Amino acid sequence: MSESTKTESRERGSRDALTELMRAGARQLIAEALEAEVTALLATYAGQQDAQGRAIVVRNGPQPEREIQTGIGPVTVQVPKVRSRQGEPITFRSALVPPYVRKTASLEAAIPWLYLKGISTGEKQGALEALVGPESQGLSASTVSRLKQVWREEYMAWQQRRLDGDQWVYIWVDGIDSGLRAEDHRLCALVVIGVNARGEKHFLAIEDGIRESTQSWREVLVGLKARGLTAPHLAVGDGAMGFWAALEELFPTTRQQRCWFPKTQNILNALPKSVQPKANQALQTIWRAESKATAERAFDVFLTTYEPKYPKATMSLQKDREELLAFYAFPAHHWQSLRTTNPIESTCGTIRHRTGRTKGCLTRDGPLHMMFKLGQCAEKTWRRLRGFRQLGKVIRGVPFRDGLEETTTNSVAA
Repeated sequence: MSESTKTESRERGSRDALTELMRAGARQLIAEALEAEVTALLATYAGQQDAQGRAIVVRNGPQPEREIQTGIGPVTVQVPKVRSRQGEPITFRSALVPPYVRKTASLEAAIPWLYLKGISTGEKQGALEALVGPESQGLSASTVSRLKQVWREEYMAWQQRRLDGDQWVYIWVDGIDSGLRAEDHRLCALVVIGVNARGEKHFLAIEDGIRESTQSWREVLVGLKARGLTAPHLAVGDGAMGFWAALEELFPTTRQQRCWFPKTQNILNALPKSVQPKANQALQTIWRAESKATAERAFDVFLTTYEPKYPKATMSLQKDREELLAFYAFPAHHWQSLRTTNPIESTCGTIRHRTGRTKGCLTRDGPLHMMFKLGQCAEKTWRRLRGFRQLGKVIRGVPFRDGLEETTTNSVAA
């Protein structure tokens, strides 16, 4: 398969994953909006009771599932039903999903509203209308308000959940700059993803903060520790964050791995364009090496080659030498996941793309709610960590050398 074909295949796979993410988010948004609508209807009859003291109007299960065609394919909806125990029959008519709506406006243009403006401002009604088309006009203010409250409560409850039911082996951290403004500053979410002993990846934190601020990261880690997080065996992240100082203070036993992608980009940016292709190959020779000793030799070759003319580039590499090669002390099956922050980038990269199309000033909570909702959808599609059965050995402290479990024999040979 040619390189261009491989690239096209990867891009197609990325688009398919994003489509599924959008579709899952749209399905969840519609379900929550329908729930808010029916709850608002029941609230109007809350004071009416029959002779036995029971509510007159009650739920009566859902209608059969049906599909609404959107710009990203079919989305399944299930409209609730109500009934009256006495008097005139009561029918729940959704303003969002009328009985005969089968086709919606393109969801592509609506996504930034659905996950951002619709959450953080009073424009959720417009966002939902954009989702299912002009036929859905008429959502009441109480329905919109109730739906916003539901999302807020879900996020707050998620922030408080306990983490001590699992052993979190590795964590990936990053500061996600949305490019949006909230009040008087740029919005940044501090994101932590962890993998447990079963190889399952989950978002552990999505908090507002300043990416380079040690204090912001300290607050995130203090919160995680209070909820039961014990010291992970390895943390993976960008080198230009205050996170590392906070980690050394709160989890001093956790080893550090710098992400190779931003490090590579920073080094290449310090080199002339004519030199960059060859330098990039030399850097790949380091982190693709089969052993730490081989990587160290390639490291020295790079420094010797480029330090005389480009000391700034080599200084950036040398200062994080140990942290860039920490992954060699862990199972080789895990290397692909440990050399970069890809678990975060692959999910939050779509957030950067979507929020880049949304203008205006937002409340501080808007992007956090958006990332939380996107994160919930993304988690459902994540596969377990490759080689997850090795995680138990990492937890028990079994030593690894060059990705292989250390034994007496190979230890003597080394």
